Amino acid sequence: MKVDALELEDFRNYRRLEAAFSPGVNVIYGENAQGKTNLLESIAYLSTASSHRARYDRELIRLEAESASIKASVEARERIFRLEVMLRRGGRRQLVSNGVRLKTAEALSGVLKTVLFCPEDLSLIRAGAAERRRFLDECICQLRPRYAAALSQYKRLYEHKTRILRDWEEKPALLDTLDDFSHQMAQAGAVLIHYRAHFIRRLQEAAAAVHTDFSGGREHLELGYSTVKTVRSPMGSTRDIFEDVLEHQRSHRQAELEARQCLTGPHKDDLLVTLNGLEAKIYASQGQTRTAALSLKLGCREIFFHDLGEYPVLLLDDVLSELDRRRQEFVLHRITGGQVFITCCGDDGLEGLSQGAIFHVQNGQLM
Repeated sequence: MKVDALELEDFRNYRRLEAAFSPGVNVIYGENAQGKTNLLESIAYLSTASSHRARYDRELIRLEAESASIKASVEARERIFRLEVMLRRGGRRQLVSNGVRLKTAEALSGVLKTVLFCPEDLSLIRAGAAERRRFLDECICQLRPRYAAALSQYKRLYEHKTRILRDWEEKPALLDTLDDFSHQMAQAGAVLIHYRAHFIRRLQEAAAAVHTDFSGGREHLELGYSTVKTVRSPMGSTRDIFEDVLEHQRSHRQAELEARQCLTGPHKDDLLVTLNGLEAKIYASQGQTRTAALSLKLGCREIFFHDLGEYPVLLLDDVLSELDRRRQEFVLHRITGGQVFITCCGDDGLEGLSQGAIFHVQNGQLM
């Protein structure tokens, strides 16, 4: 899976860009605020139909323009795809593959898959459980349609149940539907717990191997899964998990009524990360935090390769900062297989890069 060529028009600070890329490592360097991250953002958008930095599509359009476009020639599944995204201020976006307009963002991600690491991903280690759940959801949704459907259903049920718990004293009749929503949430939640447990077990194996290599064998990364306490075996059948989640909901029913919020369910799950037996969130240094977060992303990439038969495009934004020389060497020379894009501020250490290309970005121009 690779992006052979990319065209941007009025996207972020790019008035016009046409570029062809190496199937191996592509390093994009330049000073801050020149367009390095914008370039990676455009590629990621072709995969997810969303931006990791912008809430609204209009923020992606160059200030002086009324519309923007992203076009790319992509190789995937032994086929060539021509992907196009058209963004308009005040209008609906258009997603196109080989001349056919796509109805959903999922159809776009079915063509191109990417794994993105950016500075904000340090929150995978440092921040609360919500950031790690989001990471799990993004990875599993791209691989398992049933999980994506269950997640969407669970979110809708959670919103409905939250409104019931918030308003039941003013509208007591709402309580007639509370148990039904809890039952449905337990069913959808069981699917989420089942898939998360199996994915984390695979991620443990893949990410730990990457991290051991990354750290020269000096650090051991371990992952754990924290979910509903009554779940006896997260790796078990969805039926057994459903019964365990339902039991926990019943025991917390009165507490939820008093608190007016959902107190139990996989919306409170967490991915536990330890380094050499210590909780990474508390004890990891800045460099260790960056390395651990990157190991999670690279581990996810290995799972994609195992399931899809080809590597997703790897996008590494500002990954080299705060890494020592040996870890920088690992990123530049030992991430093998598939296409990789790396942004950095300087060209030091890039002279020995083989099987790749080096680009300099200056003021929205790629050289």
